[in-house]
Amino acid sequence: MVGALLMVAFSLIAPFQDTIAKLATDHVSSGTISFSRFAIQTLVLVPLVLWRFGPRRLWPKNAPHLHALRGVLMAVVTVLFVLALEYMHVADAMAIFFVEPMFLTLLSGLILREKVGWRRYAACAVGFIGALFVIQPSFDELGWVAFLPLGVAFLFAFYLILTRHLSQNDEPLLMQAYTGISGAIFLGAVLLILDPVGVRVFQITPAPTSTLWIMLLVFGLIATVNHLILVQAFKRAPASILAPIQYLEIVTGVILGWIIWDYVPNALKWVGIAIIVGSGLFIIWRERIAALQHDGKPQQAG
Repeated sequence: MVGALLMVAFSLIAPFQDTIAKLATDHVSSGTISFSRFAIQTLVLVPLVLWRFGPRRLWPKNAPHLHALRGVLMAVVTVLFVLALEYMHVADAMAIFFVEPMFLTLLSGLILREKVGWRRYAACAVGFIGALFVIQPSFDELGWVAFLPLGVAFLFAFYLILTRHLSQNDEPLLMQAYTGISGAIFLGAVLLILDPVGVRVFQITPAPTSTLWIMLLVFGLIATVNHLILVQAFKRAPASILAPIQYLEIVTGVILGWIIWDYVPNALKWVGIAIIVGSGLFIIWRERIAALQHDGKPQQAG
């Protein structure tokens, strides 16, 4: 119950983070917004790590290169999603992003050699068709930008595979601190290199008003605290219970979009959202059945 309640909190809070990022893109580059998220995460978590574990734990004992890669992946994911939010509505971008369970299922079969039956592969295909229902109207308006959340979902699936592997040997707080440090270093270097050559996405654009400074601070704090909530949720309840709750993010995103921008997805997009959610829930259910059958050691589940 505690884990489920924590996931509800995460799912209701996360769209506020995305909404703040979208509002900030009117004045600050996507790269600067993303860097602020990792810089604040570092400033918050490094003192906690020093207090709880000591300075020696600021460097990963196990697979430091994989921890660095995990931070870089999260940094790229953040930049691409913030860039998508600059042009797209929060609900649309979030709905397309939720094909991530389909990518995770496919990559788990290809990379981790996990057994994935035909039912889950079919659900992945159906889920991608649902994503096209959401992408198609956005593509007519925005062009290639409409595919950015799809790329974000693909990279985030890799991030989750790395997280699953590394979490077997490291504390969640340490992992989040490593992500903040490596993400901040990576994006800081990218900003310093690409800003002078005029790459708009990575222009160093300090917030022009105190209100925007506060927005960037809140954005970073919400991202940091909410990911810690997510980790604690998964420590207290199985993924098969928590994953369906995360679809509440779409509901919150639609409500915020309606309140702030007077935007509600059209009928075609609602059909796509329903297909994506339905496919994701089916995959989660089949994974639970497969896990139960593995424990009982009967036949393979699809």
